[in-house]
Amino acid sequence: MNDVINLTLLSEVFVTLFVIMDPPGTVPVFISLTAGQSRAVRKKAAWQAVLVAFGVIVVFAAFGQQILHHLGITLPALQCAGGLLLLLIALQLLTDTAEDPVQTKNVNIAFVPLGTPLLAGPGAIVATMVFVQRANGSFPDVAAISIGIVLIHLVMWLTLRFSGVIMRVLGENGVLLVTRIAGLLLSAIAVQLVADAVADFIKAG
Repeated sequence: MNDVINLTLLSEVFVTLFVIMDPPGTVPVFISLTAGQSRAVRKKAAWQAVLVAFGVIVVFAAFGQQILHHLGITLPALQCAGGLLLLLIALQLLTDTAEDPVQTKNVNIAFVPLGTPLLAGPGAIVATMVFVQRANGSFPDVAAISIGIVLIHLVMWLTLRFSGVIMRVLGENGVLLVTRIAGLLLSAIAVQLVADAVADFIKAG
């Protein structure tokens, strides 16, 4: 199976993007931004937000390497910067210091702030670019990254689509617990990225 799809990389991509995009954590934000809207409007906002996020992630996955090459940025530098950025996001999740996105006047909330930067934020973009850089054109790796991106956006759509049900089942304390666990996992991923980047810098001399 690994000759067709790198299952290890697939799980890594999915878990990383899951803890960064934090589907359970978006539930209260989504509900607050769509408060007073009809069920049809909430359903439309859910799929539009996920579609916007998917488009942003795919663009950076496809053209991120060209952007890095044009700017003269190496993979270790991207990994280190990405690790520090993810660590900052993880600390916000752990300490509950992240600011809640607010609705921008005269702008569809499915695009801003839901689609970006809430779902397809800097952390998800950087993580995706790092994974694509590591794949280096290998078909099993590219397939794993592609499937991982599709799966996480499917989970995100299901989460937003049934946000009301999830909120009632988990409750505020349940959502808070999932968010804290996500922050802990994300901090470990961030530290590993920085450590790998430092090791690569040392090897490069």
